[in-house]
Amino acid sequence: MTVAWRIKRHCQVVQQHLNPNEEIRYVFLGQKGDNPLDIFDTYLCVLTNKRLLFGKKRIIFGYFFLSVTPDLFNDMKVKRRLIWGVIKIDTLKEKVVMSNIAKPALVEIETNISQYMIKEKRRYGLRGG
Repeated sequence: MTVAWRIKRHCQVVQQHLNPNEEIRYVFLGQKGDNPLDIFDTYLCVLTNKRLLFGKKRIIFGYFFLSVTPDLFNDMKVKRRLIWGVIKIDTLKEKVVMSNIAKPALVEIETNISQYMIKEKRRYGLRGG
């Protein structure tokens, strides 16, 4: 029930930016932004063994890409609304909001991202883990 468009194209963007020895651990889709009526701004979010990646292929030309490493990750907020849910990821530089996500997926998304970030922050001796 998550609203998503052009999934294969978004996957190609993220695939271009995967580094050698980087493995995909978890993937989800959503609309970037917090407007529940905006259903045309789909982003792919990929959790790898090194970082969190966000990618979107533009319709005409080009793409958008964002990488969040564990040292930039602050915290995450989950909102369950009437129809869809929202995941807000706070980093040192910006807040990434993924909305229009199926409500049953919220717990799984939060668990996967939280467990990875806590493990990595402890590994590097960073606070927050």
